[in-house]
Amino acid sequence: MLKVALAQINTCVGDIKYNADKIISNINKAKSVNADIVIFPELSLTGYPPEDLLLKPHFIEENLRYLKIIEKETKGIIALLGFVDKLKEKIYNSCAFLKDGALKDVYRKIYLPNYGVFDEKRYFSPGDLLSFYSFKGYKFCVSICEDVWREGFVRSLSRKKLDFIVNISASPFHLGKISAREKILANLARRTNAFVFYTDLIGGQDELVFDGTSMVVSSSGKTVSAAKRFEEDFLLFELNHKKDYPAKKIEVKEEEEAYSALKLGLYDYVKKNGFKKVIIGVSGGIDSAVVAAMAASSLGKENVCGLIMPSRYTSKGTFSDAKKICENLGIAYNVVSIDEILNTYLKILLPLFKRKDGTKTEENLQARIRGSLLMAYSNEFGYLVLNTGNKSEVSCGYCTLYGDMVGGFGLLKDVPKTLVYKISRYINRLYKKEIIPVSTIRRPPSAELKPNQKDTDTLPPYPTLDPIIKLYVEDDFSLEKLVKKGFNRKLIRKVIGMIDSSEYKRRQGPIGIKITPRAFGRDRRMPITNKFNY
Repeated sequence: MLKVALAQINTCVGDIKYNADKIISNINKAKSVNADIVIFPELSLTGYPPEDLLLKPHFIEENLRYLKIIEKETKGIIALLGFVDKLKEKIYNSCAFLKDGALKDVYRKIYLPNYGVFDEKRYFSPGDLLSFYSFKGYKFCVSICEDVWREGFVRSLSRKKLDFIVNISASPFHLGKISAREKILANLARRTNAFVFYTDLIGGQDELVFDGTSMVVSSSGKTVSAAKRFEEDFLLFELNHKKDYPAKKIEVKEEEEAYSALKLGLYDYVKKNGFKKVIIGVSGGIDSAVVAAMAASSLGKENVCGLIMPSRYTSKGTFSDAKKICENLGIAYNVVSIDEILNTYLKILLPLFKRKDGTKTEENLQARIRGSLLMAYSNEFGYLVLNTGNKSEVSCGYCTLYGDMVGGFGLLKDVPKTLVYKISRYINRLYKKEIIPVSTIRRPPSAELKPNQKDTDTLPPYPTLDPIIKLYVEDDFSLEKLVKKGFNRKLIRKVIGMIDSSEYKRRQGPIGIKITPRAFGRDRRMPITNKFNY
């Protein structure tokens, strides 16, 4: 029997000492429970992804210096951990095999992902050798993340007689990713007739979130043990080939997964970047209500401030709901009317424009006044402004530059509006009371920048819009392909036109947490100057 520990840790990119201390702490924990092997995630020593820190030679040297410190802590145990190896003038995404206080071997990642959010070929050279080991009568090999997603790698291992395979990963989360991983690991286990020990990071890193969900998969392809999702965990597993392990089902619910990912991503962004409090423009609408609720849950209500900024167009119901949301959450809030500021702007500007009304300019001025007030609070108190725009609005440019697009972090930037509604209902179920008023959930969405305004004046209904955005943005469907899906051709042209013409806006917006398979930003890099039609 072999005792294997999976150390699912939350690292911080660039804080090598912090990461090393956490690794050493988990090595000692593994020793205390008599584990034979302890396994850490990919690049756990540097944090993932280190991006252009990898271009700094002193960063690489610091990572190697701390590896030597960790080596000394491995007397009586095997530790497998991710680090950056250097050979001649090349660097490698590597796994250190540490045993009895020494570095015994290094496995270098063979398949370097270079799609979506990954650009490992920019930095690393690929390895070219498989690493096989024997311990206590068990034969096993080590792999790193993308390796086991490639058919060539799986085929090469299927010819070997192995008892288990170790895969250290830094696999970013998106909806559906956990199920996809299970299928990949199950295929690997069945094809090689070997157990699989998979260890992933958890935590937020800029727009990426890592969910953890480290797992053990039996040689028959069953998940037989799994660590917590979106939390640090230490999973101990006793490997015995003669034992028939029961399958462990990992429950996956879209709104619960999204909520957990967003909360974790927000918490880590705020804490790792040294912010203490956040401020949110609470309008009484569904988006700001969800952001406020998640911020209070993630950061503590004492660290969340609301700013309610009504205008002449704000309805009594919306204004009442804005106050109610803050009171339900127990967060401090202030009310600042923007009418006087708006009147001053219009008094100065309208004579210059040679007209008597503000039209679209007046609408955008309101959004920019609110943005300026939020940024003033940020400057005065050091609060981080949380942007409340969702993916549906950001996709179509239904937002104002330097207005409702301001903020240091866009919590809902990759969350479609229809999913925002699902999350709002989940929040109420979670709290077991009406934290977000039902009136907020049921009210037709509106920016309330002019009389009787509704989102549907400009956009298709969200249940129609969101599937089009998914197919066009995430799946690269053409206009003709969308028509074959049953969507109206005129409507598709309108939506695609809004998406394509708004790239310049998105480039100037805050970063936000990736939760869909393809988010704007590093995941989808479209040229701003672009004349390709549909």
